[in-house]
Amino acid sequence: MNEFPDVRLRRLRKSDAIRKMVGQPMPRPEKFIWPVFVIEGSGKREPIAAMPGQFSVSVDMLCRELEAVVAMGVGGVLLFGVVDDSRKDAGGSYAYDESGLVQQAIIAVKKNFPGFPVHTDVCLCGYTDHGHCGLLKNDAVDNDPTIEVLGKIAVSHAAVGADCVAPSAMMDGQIRAIRQALAAADLDDTLLMSYSTKFASSMYGPFRSAAKSSPSCGNRLAYQASYNDVNQAMRESVLDEGEGADILMVKPALFYLDIIAKIKASTDLPLAAYNVSGEYAMLIASADRDWGNLKAMVQESIMALSRAGTDIIISYWANQYDELVKD
Repeated sequence: MNEFPDVRLRRLRKSDAIRKMVGQPMPRPEKFIWPVFVIEGSGKREPIAAMPGQFSVSVDMLCRELEAVVAMGVGGVLLFGVVDDSRKDAGGSYAYDESGLVQQAIIAVKKNFPGFPVHTDVCLCGYTDHGHCGLLKNDAVDNDPTIEVLGKIAVSHAAVGADCVAPSAMMDGQIRAIRQALAAADLDDTLLMSYSTKFASSMYGPFRSAAKSSPSCGNRLAYQASYNDVNQAMRESVLDEGEGADILMVKPALFYLDIIAKIKASTDLPLAAYNVSGEYAMLIASADRDWGNLKAMVQESIMALSRAGTDIIISYWANQYDELVKD
């Protein structure tokens, strides 16, 4: 067995060029999807207090923001609609309105950037007056009627040009229901990226503030995955693969590297990880207190996701790729 002094691993670390040669490269920008909050109106670009560097934008301003993102080579955008309370009702009907906010955004992005992939979040929490991810019955989310509505939302997005629909409601059977709805509408080529293992996490706070989607009663523990149950977390992704998902996803990302690695080892599907708002804000807060260099922390966190097996990184760092991620 070779050992010191013949073996000196520091030889492989002695220069930046050698470290790069033997190490894993940073994921390129095409591996990233940028999540964006779209709001009603025009000429609006409102900073999100809990997420410095991110903005809620109207459709016209979204296209302006995307000019730099597309130029950097970022792989796509993930759209979330943030609508006025007057649009919300118990059934979230505005979510599948043919002239809805997200539908308008899809049309505008595809017109201005025809080859740029557009992904859309498919859920009801931002469109219901109660803030839950599905229809309520006796104050509990009613699974089967909800998945029918999710199918309507997905079809309304795909019909106007969305390349990929991404259901996040964590309803049983939602992937099969959406796949069947897309097929019935002759939209079979639409990609289906499932939030297949989405945990009931404490890391969504900044997102819920920006998206105005906090539930008005109760919580989401009954339908989002429990972070202390690995077996169920794995089964969620296995089931969604069987129902017809094209891409699986783990959300959040940094606290769930073990889950990412386990799912990656069990599937041949592309695997995405959603580097969520709380993870984003956490690093910025540390840097603001001089507890770490922001770029170094961002790069280390992104490399951790790549090492664990992530193929696609959904991250708020995407619109700052050249500044904070790029070597």
